[in-house]
Amino acid sequence: MGDKIHQPLGQHRKPGRNPAAGPKRAWSTLLFTSAAVCLMIGGAAWMALSGAQIDTGDTVVLLEQPGTTPAEDPGDTTPDPRQQDEPGGADPISDSNGALSTLHGQSGADVATTLGENGEEINKITPVKRPDNRPVLLNPPGRVGQNSHLAHLPDPAVIEETQDGRLPVRGANGERAFDIYARPWSGARGARVTIIVGGLGLSQTGSQYAIKTLPEEITLAFAANGNSLQRWMQEARRQGHEILLQVPFEPYDYPANDPGAGTLTVAAGADANLADLHTAMARITNYTGITNFMGGRFLADPDALEPVMRDLAERGIMFVDDGTSARSLTGQFAKTLGIPFAASDMVLDATQERGYILSKLDELERVARRNGTAVGVASAFEVSVDAIATWAEEAKARGIEIVSASAVADDPER
Repeated sequence: MGDKIHQPLGQHRKPGRNPAAGPKRAWSTLLFTSAAVCLMIGGAAWMALSGAQIDTGDTVVLLEQPGTTPAEDPGDTTPDPRQQDEPGGADPISDSNGALSTLHGQSGADVATTLGENGEEINKITPVKRPDNRPVLLNPPGRVGQNSHLAHLPDPAVIEETQDGRLPVRGANGERAFDIYARPWSGARGARVTIIVGGLGLSQTGSQYAIKTLPEEITLAFAANGNSLQRWMQEARRQGHEILLQVPFEPYDYPANDPGAGTLTVAAGADANLADLHTAMARITNYTGITNFMGGRFLADPDALEPVMRDLAERGIMFVDDGTSARSLTGQFAKTLGIPFAASDMVLDATQERGYILSKLDELERVARRNGTAVGVASAFEVSVDAIATWAEEAKARGIEIVSASAVADDPER
């Protein structure tokens, strides 16, 4: 310490460092920080509640109620894009104000997408009036599948009332029964297997057992000449199944081999066959398409087949060929007319024996691993149902995805 030993204590401290002032400054800093945090939280909450971020470009998927018009907005000078096209605005359009498209269907809102100055998408949402102030369901455009709670009910957008009953039809905005009644799938790459079990409705106990036992991923085909079809259709849809309508077509050895009442035949002619087809199609609703029961001769005759395939194309449903006729022309007509189409690779239960059926299912899996997809068909016999249910659970554990018929269909509109 040298010669400073006699100086008073505390003379070495720097000016302004008063120990007593430390706590006061700490408290003032804490209060300032707390006030800043509260201000930031309050501002964020105000922006969220006031909808300040509505124009960020985030996609909002909403559809308006069919047959309705947007609510009047005095401050909105943007022309309604639907006035530039046919009523209902079936197609995406672009207007003079930069609107790229308008989405409308069943949401209670009209959504117009525009481009901002920096190229970002801006979605403008305009409320629409709904008849009788009824509730609506929010569904994305191009949606696949129904709400699980409503899957047993027909969608009015794709149904028309005719003298034959309710038939599938393309909706005013291009909706298809093929899409609306389809069962969604993961979309993942990998081996996919489709199994279609037909003959539902021919046996009451058999139908009940199949619906109860088979996993929901299995597609069920209802025989058009079966019984209590509406009841079984609704039960199957509640359980999550995608369904097809199984229509009888003329085989080569007809009438010795008779597919049943309402069989479409080559000799009947187009008018009679379409009448029988519509009678069959009106038996139930909520199917994605039809599949053939027999039909070796009919499906190989272009003159007889063409009117039927054209009718399916106009109605927006698919055709699934069961693969039993090597001379079938359904694939060619489907490609030409733009019909969603799938064909079976094999019949799984030609022999009603569990071991045989399991071996065919293993073969179906090998085809799927080689080609990416494979389709097998079977009938709703108890031994077939049991074998398929057991195998399906084991296959899923091996990485096989069981998907519905629509998931493997070749769809020209996708």
